[in-house]
Amino acid sequence: MAVAPPTHSVERSLRATGSTLVAGVDEVGRGAWAGPLTVCAAITGLRRPPEGLTDSKLLTRLRREELAPVLARWVTAHALGHASPQECDELGMTAALRLAAVRALEALPVQPDAVILDGKHDYLGGPWRVRTVIKGDQSCVAVAAASVLAKVHRDAAMAELGAGHPDYGFADNAGYPSPVHKAALEQLGPTPHHRMSWAYWEELPKWRHLRVVRQREDSGEQLALGF
Repeated sequence: MAVAPPTHSVERSLRATGSTLVAGVDEVGRGAWAGPLTVCAAITGLRRPPEGLTDSKLLTRLRREELAPVLARWVTAHALGHASPQECDELGMTAALRLAAVRALEALPVQPDAVILDGKHDYLGGPWRVRTVIKGDQSCVAVAAASVLAKVHRDAAMAELGAGHPDYGFADNAGYPSPVHKAALEQLGPTPHHRMSWAYWEELPKWRHLRVVRQREDSGEQLALGF
């Protein structure tokens, strides 16, 4: 089934109720075993987007790579923020998402007064006015642009990391689960780019002792993250 192209309808509704500058925000790398969590914030205005823009996951790798430089020139502004694997381990995913998103938003040359987040959970909060949109990366122009820019940037960064760790297949799997990735972990163990609190370590008996268990600050309860 064909997916309808994204529109500016959410941005228009925010503008109609007082927000003058709206950014779309999307993340990539949330479920990866290795590499950073990356967030892009993009401001697009109400201009017609480049042909073929949609959720990055619905595009081929070649099409994303063709579209990203076009988007970088077309958007009013965009910026990227990252949370390292160590920050994901230490903070937990919600706090790491907020950290990366704040870094992206604060790196913009102009500060938005409203943000459209992909998904149903507001992990950002104030000082921005936040509108969450399920499948916003398919339906909202600014979020779709952010999804493509974030994905292409992170894929390229993971390919660079993979040059130093060729057995893990980072250029192909971008740090996500794959047979090649798991086989390398079973044989060689983690690199400095792996997240050490994820539950997949329990499936690797040789290395499971390296797993980090994060202490939940509010209750002292041990929290082990897994996807």
